[in-house]
Amino acid sequence: MKHEINTDPVLQIDSLVKSFGNNRVLNGFNLKLYEGENLVVMGKSGSGKSVMIKCLVGLMHADSGTITIRGKDITMMRPQELDILRTEIGFLFQGSALYDSMTVRENLEFPLRRHKERLRIRESNINLVKEALENVGLSEAIDLMPAELSGGMKRRVALARALILKPKIILYDEPTTGLDPITAKEIIELMRTIQKKYSTSSLIITHDVDCARVISNKIILLINGVNYIEGTYKQLVQSTDPLVKAFFK
Repeated sequence: MKHEINTDPVLQIDSLVKSFGNNRVLNGFNLKLYEGENLVVMGKSGSGKSVMIKCLVGLMHADSGTITIRGKDITMMRPQELDILRTEIGFLFQGSALYDSMTVRENLEFPLRRHKERLRIRESNINLVKEALENVGLSEAIDLMPAELSGGMKRRVALARALILKPKIILYDEPTTGLDPITAKEIIELMRTIQKKYSTSSLIITHDVDCARVISNKIILLINGVNYIEGTYKQLVQSTDPLVKAFFK
C-alpha cells in the first residue's frame, strides 16, 4: 500500500507515562500519525493499548507527557475545549458500545443532536443517518434495535456512528475482536474503503495480525510501556528480535 506522508503529524504522542499504583503501564510511549495514514498499534493483553487510546480521547489522564491532535495539546485543554475537539475524531469502541434502548437511527442521531448547533449542521438528521448507513451497507437496518443485529452488523453501525460527523481522524479499538473470520475480513475491507473515500487518518489498536497486515501503512509494537519497534508489516515480520517474532508466528 503506497502512502504519501506530510511533514506534520495530525496526531502525536510524546513521552506518555501512565501508572496504576506501582504498575507503570506506559513508560514514555511515543507515536506519530500522519494525514491519510493507517497506523496500527499492537501489543499483548495488558500492554497498555486501551490505556493509551483512553488517554487520547481524554477518558483517562496521563501522569506525564503530551498528546497533540491537529496541533492542539489536549493535556492542557479545559473540558469544553476537549469536547469540541472530539467532534473531529471518530471512535469505534471495542464491542461497538451501542445504546441498547435506542434504535439504529437513534444511535446515529445521538452525536448529531449533541453537536448540531456547534457544528452548524444544516442538513436534516435523517439524511445524514441514511448516508452513514449507506457507507457501511446497512440502510435496511435503520429502525432495528441493537438486539436484532448480528455482531458484524453492530460493528458496522458503530462505524457509521463514528463517521457521521465526518471526522478526519478515526480511532479503532480492536475492530475485529469477537467476529468470525469472514465478518472480520468484511470489516477490514470496509475500513479500507472508508479511508480511501474520506482520506481519514486512522489509528488502529489490534492484536489481529491479519488485520494489521491488510490495513497498515505502519505498525508500532507496544512492549514494556514503550514503542519498542516501528515499521511496515514486511519489515517487522522479517525481524529476528525474539520479542518481535513472538507477534508474527
